[in-house]
Amino acid sequence: MDRLKVMIKVFRRECHRVLRSERTTIYGADEMLMLLQLAMAEVNKQHGAEFKVALSDVLMAWKHLLLDKLHLPPPNFARLENYDLILKAYESFLKRSNTVDLVDILFMYKQLRLVDLDPEEPVSPIQLFEFLSGNVEVSELPDSSVPSTPSSKSRSCSPQVKTAVRRVFCSYLNLLVNTKNDLALALTLDVPSRALGRQAFTDVKHAAQNNNTSLFLAVTSFVRAVQLGGKGYAPAESDPLRKHVKGLSDFVQFLDNLEEILGEIPDPSVCGARLVAAIRAALVKGRSSEDAVYAAAGETTKELKERICQLHQIQKQTANGSGTGISPARPKAYAVNHATAYGGRDTVKVLMALLDEEASAPLCQNKADLLSEDQPVLSGAEGTSVLMLFRSPEVSTGCSPEPLRNRVQSRLDLLKPKPKDIRVIRSQFACTYKDEELPLNRVLEFPSTSQVPTCVHPAPKTIPAVDEEECSLDLEEDATTAKSTSGCPNREQRGVQRGAAPALGQRSGNAQNRSSGPAGNRKKTGKLQTQSKSNKRKQVDLDQHGGSENEPPQKKQPAAVKMPAKAVGKASSKKKLIAGQGKLTSFFRV
Repeated sequence: MDRLKVMIKVFRRECHRVLRSERTTIYGADEMLMLLQLAMAEVNKQHGAEFKVALSDVLMAWKHLLLDKLHLPPPNFARLENYDLILKAYESFLKRSNTVDLVDILFMYKQLRLVDLDPEEPVSPIQLFEFLSGNVEVSELPDSSVPSTPSSKSRSCSPQVKTAVRRVFCSYLNLLVNTKNDLALALTLDVPSRALGRQAFTDVKHAAQNNNTSLFLAVTSFVRAVQLGGKGYAPAESDPLRKHVKGLSDFVQFLDNLEEILGEIPDPSVCGARLVAAIRAALVKGRSSEDAVYAAAGETTKELKERICQLHQIQKQTANGSGTGISPARPKAYAVNHATAYGGRDTVKVLMALLDEEASAPLCQNKADLLSEDQPVLSGAEGTSVLMLFRSPEVSTGCSPEPLRNRVQSRLDLLKPKPKDIRVIRSQFACTYKDEELPLNRVLEFPSTSQVPTCVHPAPKTIPAVDEEECSLDLEEDATTAKSTSGCPNREQRGVQRGAAPALGQRSGNAQNRSSGPAGNRKKTGKLQTQSKSNKRKQVDLDQHGGSENEPPQKKQPAAVKMPAKAVGKASSKKKLIAGQGKLTSFFRV
């Protein structure tokens, strides 16, 4: 749009009267829309919502913003709830980034234009509104006037990829002119890839907010402190930017190389060509010639070189007074690049003219693609947009995204006992040890509640009460019987001895089997005679195996001759003592 370019040219010539910085850059329609989206997301975050905004709300606020700033009648639909805060955040971002938008250019033009030289109003507010809304079709750049050499290899490049590549080129050049442009730094920090993702950008953003500086100054000050800072001046080890030292150093080193080219080469055409070539080399590094980014970078480099040469010729003719041969006047105190260590004043002027032309380009036709969170980037895959980049990564709340079944299984795996390398060897008195409780996994192995694990060592059953006199008599009788039978070598006595062994063994074990032995003809009380069938069966098993559970196993002896029941009864009756005979016998022995 030629009339819009005239308005920008007048602003660039007289901006020193209203602005403090000669390096102020202009945001075009695309940058204005992206900036509005960031402002709305920031306001939503301040009111407790997420750093996110719907596309329909952005387009609604976009019309309100343009009509309000151009002093035109508002639309027929109501404003958003926090429109005043959104407008304030939008203007604050412009001021902090040392930038202005096209609407500000229109109102500054009325104040800065010269009555004798400049037209009264090249663009009306209504025309500017139609241009920024995307309702007027305008050619982007006069590329048709530039002769181009036909190429045998015609590689089709996606318009979306070409637009993204051109935006990166202009963002690098914008940082050379205006280092306070945070949006330009966001578009170039990790392009090409320097392992500086969302987390690195968030740390840089927090450092800039804490120091009340721009993003570029936060990055360069940190890298300079790491490189040059001695003891007591270097950043602390706990600084979050310490994790991204390599990527940030590469970014600053690349910009230092561009600054060296800008300061060392006085010719703007040659310097601009070198700058564009250096940016292209960084973008296509490691890419094949068939890559879409490789082709788009080649086309963009060629177009920018030719346009820089044309702008240099135009400025050269204007400075020489249309070829009159009169030397130009010395730069004034407010000249571009005043009081800086680098030269390249003419090159900076050419770059600013190139960026002004880029700002006068119409709005992108696909607004959803421009503002989407998953728009494709130069890596060729799905990447992050500016809104996603400015959004801080989500902090983990500790909730596991795994399903409940997996979480229960992982918990059970933790509860399983670890296998022990050293096995514990228990003695023959293991029944006296206190066993540990079963682990949880042994309990959970039962499929139903009806299946209960059996005890290894059952609790002893209760013993009915017995008089003390009867117990003492039984003990004395057993001792006498064992003594009398130990000296008889015949087969009959050995059979009786085998029958008495369980009785002796049960004294060291459970007490409930004490009454069941070979002396079965003793008089018992009524309570002792009523024993359960299970105890009798257990006692018979013990008699057959010969001994208590705690005694070591013995060799199996040959079966004894089965004696008739009458003979056993007579033998036992002969050995029976009357009451008190055991006490008298022991007394006389002493």
